Order: sequence, then C-alpha cells, then structure tokens
Amino acid sequence: MQFDYTQEQSMIRDLIRDFAVHEVAPGAIERDRTGAFPRDIFDQLAKLELMGLPFPEAYGGGGADTVSFAIVVEELSRVCASTGITYSAHISLGGAPLHLFGTEAQKISYLAPLCRGEYLGAFGLTEPEAGSDAGGTRTTAVLDGEEWVITGSKCFITNASYAHNLVLTAVTDRSKGTNGISAFIVPTAAPGFSVLDHYEKMGLHASNTTELVMDQVRVPQENLLGTEGQGYKQFLAVLDGGRIGIGAMAVGIAQGAYEKSLRYAKQRKQFGRALSAFQAIQFKLADMAMNIEVARTMVYKAAWLKDQGRSFKKEAAMAKLFASEMCVRVCDQAVQIHGGYGYMREYEVERFMRDAKLLEIGEGTSEVQRMVIASQILG
Repeated sequence: MQFDYTQEQSMIRDLIRDFAVHEVAPGAIERDRTGAFPRDIFDQLAKLELMGLPFPEAYGGGGADTVSFAIVVEELSRVCASTGITYSAHISLGGAPLHLFGTEAQKISYLAPLCRGEYLGAFGLTEPEAGSDAGGTRTTAVLDGEEWVITGSKCFITNASYAHNLVLTAVTDRSKGTNGISAFIVPTAAPGFSVLDHYEKMGLHASNTTELVMDQVRVPQENLLGTEGQGYKQFLAVLDGGRIGIGAMAVGIAQGAYEKSLRYAKQRKQFGRALSAFQAIQFKLADMAMNIEVARTMVYKAAWLKDQGRSFKKEAAMAKLFASEMCVRVCDQAVQIHGGYGYMREYEVERFMRDAKLLEIGEGTSEVQRMVIASQILG
C-alpha cells in the first residue's frame, strides 16, 4: 500500500499551496465580511489550467486523478472555505454529470468550456420540498414537440450566478416514482430561467448560493442528459463523488484551524508560560492533529478507490461523515484555545467554525450519510 504522493500529485500540491497562501488567503477576511465573490481567483485558476483538473485532456481538462482534485480542494479550503466549496462544486457537481453521462457532442459543447474556466459549473438538485429526500423532486419537464418545457424551482444551488449552463433534475413521468426523474442541461440565459442570489448565510459568505426559478423554460430535446428516467441514479452517482470533495474541504478547514491554534498556543503566554506548555492544551492539539490525519486518510482512500474504478460509495460516505463532524469539533476547539480572541474576526478561527457547519448538511446530511453507510454494510 502506497502512502506517498506521486510526482504529479506533489507538483499539484506545491502549486496550489503557494497559490492559496499568496493569492487566496490575503483577501479571505474581507471577502467574508463583504460577501464579494472571488471571480479573479477562478480566472487565475483557469490560467493555471486547474479548472478541469480531473477531466480528460480531450475536453481541455488536466487528466489528473481524484486524489489530485482532493488535494486542490483541501489546500484552497485551508485558507478560504468559500473558495474551496466553489471549486469543489464546479468540478464534482458541475462537470461530473457531463463527464459521466454526456454524449460526445454535449461534452464538447458544455464540458470543454467549463474545463477552460469560461464559466463555473453548477448542479440543480435540491428543492424547497426535496432536500434529503431528493426523490421528492417537484420540478417537471414535459416534452412538447422537439422541446422540453421545464417548470419548478431549486434552492441552495452553488455557483449558478456564474454558470452559463447547468444540469438540473426534473420529473418526466410522475407515475414511475424515482424512475421518472430525468436530468437536463439548461442554459441559465434561457427565457423564463431566473437565478436569485438573496440568501443570508451563517458562513461561506463569499461563495455563491442561489435559488433557481424555471417558468416554462424550453430546451431542445437533445439537452436531455443520458437516458430519460435515469436522473435519480445519475445524481446519486454524482453525489458519491461530490462527497469526496466535501470531505477534502473538511480536512482543509480543520487543518487551517489547527495550524492557527498551534501557532497561537506557542506564542500566547498565560501564568508565565506558553499555552502549549499546559497539558490541557497539548491534549486538544494532539486530538486535533490525530483526527485530521485520520480524516485525510479516509478521504484519500475514497478518492483512490474511485480512481481505480472500484466501488467507493460506502467509503465516500464514511469520509464525508467523519471528516465533516471532525471539522466542526476541531474548529470548536480552535476557538476555545484562542479564548476571547477566538471570537474575534481577525483571528479567523471563528470564520472557520461558521464555515464548517455547512459540511454536516450539504451533499447529504450526517444522518443521510449514516443511512448510506448502513445500507452498504447491511446489503
């Protein structure tokens, strides 16, 4: 069993770590305060040819593996989780459905420009009445001649304000239950399509979270993604991969909070000694380091299994569940180690704590992950 990075993975890690420290980190506090979207950062990532990292070179991608994708998400999230989730969603939710289920023509038309960074990827799944119960989709698509007419709404959709096209799910035959859900590629500029950016969030302020409203949006018949009625199975496969991205995000946020806590504990003096000299603080730091490393190993294992073409559903759910819950605990302890300063914005760990909570909710709540794991181990 090999635990070292490959040469390519090491190069990607060094490149993205340097970029994150020098280009992403300096504006993170201000972006969190203002909610300004870091469009310039993604323009730079496009120039570095990272916006299509795990997709085939034939479509403008980097041809890299899923472990490399996890490395990039981790390093970005280590300094700015808003940037990390934007990148992760672009790849795992925006690009993955096109790569997995698109025709050759669809990949050339929609995946290739996404890989070049011409627009950000997004995926319209969650609805006001269909969150964890994604099979309860209410959005409909009706075939009218050679066009699909789509009506409904989606909520909590990442990146849609910056997506020229996105994949969304809709019911094409209500009588078939989940087998009547299909997926479509929809231009965001289509008549009747509205993207609303009005959410006030607890964290991840510089990420783009939107509502989608479709009022008889017409798309060509060929914009059906894959086979009619396969949308439910498609998005389950997409979410399996997306959970690796969320797990990597959690590792990155926790790593950033841990590093700040370690530095603070060494510098801060109390009762004539550095905080790090107190066993209570030492144990906190030891637990943080241990749990981060365990989570990272699990995330990389799930990514490796995916790259080997092996089943990874259980491992991705485990990685997402453990890493996200670990991240919340680590960030909580990071604030505790900083004391009153941990509550202050300039020390950043309070932002990490706010950002971390979404990871226990998005792309399947912790409760849903336990359901997935249970179904896998019980057969």
